[in-house]
Amino acid sequence: MTATVAIIGRPNVGKSTLFNRLVGKRLALVDDMPGVTRDRRSGDARLGDLRFTIVDTAGLEEAEASTLEGRMRAQTEEAIRDADVCLFVIDARAGVMPMDEHFANMLRRHDTPVVLCANKAEGRAGMDGLYESFGLGFGEPIPLSAEHGEGMSELYSALVPYVDEIDELAKNAALFADEAVTDIDIEDGEEDEEEVGTKERPLRVAIVGRPNAGKSTLINKMLGEDRLLTGPEAGITRDSISVEWVWQDRHVKVFDTAGIRRKARVQEKLEKLSVADALRAIKFAEVVVVTLDATISFEKQDLQIIELCAREGRALVIALNKWDLIEDREAAWAHIKDCQDRYLNQIRGVEIVTMSGQTGQGLNRLMEAALRSYSMWNKRVSTSALNRWLEGVIIHHPPPAVAGRRVRLRFMTQPKTRPPHFVVFSSRPESLAESYTRYLVNGLRERFDIQGTPIRLSYRKGENPYAKKKKR
Repeated sequence: MTATVAIIGRPNVGKSTLFNRLVGKRLALVDDMPGVTRDRRSGDARLGDLRFTIVDTAGLEEAEASTLEGRMRAQTEEAIRDADVCLFVIDARAGVMPMDEHFANMLRRHDTPVVLCANKAEGRAGMDGLYESFGLGFGEPIPLSAEHGEGMSELYSALVPYVDEIDELAKNAALFADEAVTDIDIEDGEEDEEEVGTKERPLRVAIVGRPNAGKSTLINKMLGEDRLLTGPEAGITRDSISVEWVWQDRHVKVFDTAGIRRKARVQEKLEKLSVADALRAIKFAEVVVVTLDATISFEKQDLQIIELCAREGRALVIALNKWDLIEDREAAWAHIKDCQDRYLNQIRGVEIVTMSGQTGQGLNRLMEAALRSYSMWNKRVSTSALNRWLEGVIIHHPPPAVAGRRVRLRFMTQPKTRPPHFVVFSSRPESLAESYTRYLVNGLRERFDIQGTPIRLSYRKGENPYAKKKKR
């Protein structure tokens, strides 16, 4: 397996910028405000011919264990224990701060090797802090600029003793792989072909919802560990964090996302970045689990998130979380079914799973529903079956005439899946009413049992065989 390198340091020293530099893309949120990163975030890093896993961590702060900052610090300490080597980052321009010295002492209490990095060392402004950092006791610091890419060769030399040997093992293992599988990195939507042996490509599942709906708690229960930061505070998650999971021999890549509030309430720049990150996770997911709080379900914002997922064409499952807090479950379920009938006409048949992320109740039912929705998302109907169905539709309910002229539906086919996309060839598609399109979509959904996923239906105008002949 590849080496794991953790980036450690106090807030606002440029850890996430260095993380983005090493993974070669903007995965972690970066802002001038201290404390942007809260959860551990991992990525596949490349530095020259070195390949390793890089972990971005929250800025270390002194705080009580029960506070949010204390829980962030616990996540960072876990990353230190799991790492093969730590990059201890300081701000060369600010010099060595008392908090740097405090956490240098903390790093010395662990057995993990430490490489000292003096970031923001471009120009003469960082020279004093660079010399001052010798006093931390981690040897000669590496002057670098994560923003401008300076000092990467020195960082390479420092990492070779910890990464090179493990990386060679990974390279040798790849030589004996039976087959190569294309892995799609969904964080930025670009395809990256890598040799991953016989391992199947994981199902990409995004967990979305309003703030404090229990998304991170649900993922922690899936993994069986406190991998993600949780707590009673709303809006803890900021980055979209991906974690690998295996459920009943099925590889799953789960994405935790920031809570999505109403657009009018999102004012701060950092929250806008967090919401944009969540929307990007929805765009490149295969299945989206919209998490609702059972105590206040189907709020207006819940419906807008569901509608957004439908517009993006994602397979969809609704997780009714915190079901263990509901006392009169029969009345609550009746209310939920009524809301489903009234508000979810655009995506009929979507499964609603009652569950508890705190206790794990309903977790297997949720994953079974996700796989069924994924299967529907990939469903294909033969052209012959479509046209037999279309012929019956035209007989029983033909398109309404426009200005005394009939609209002819000549042929139907399905060119795409993910989600199912149908095309109807028509004589005058521009004259068809939206209500008739909804009638066809509902008919397709009922006749071919396509539930829990959006359906796309478009029209093409058939060519006039006499259009190219000259008029006599």
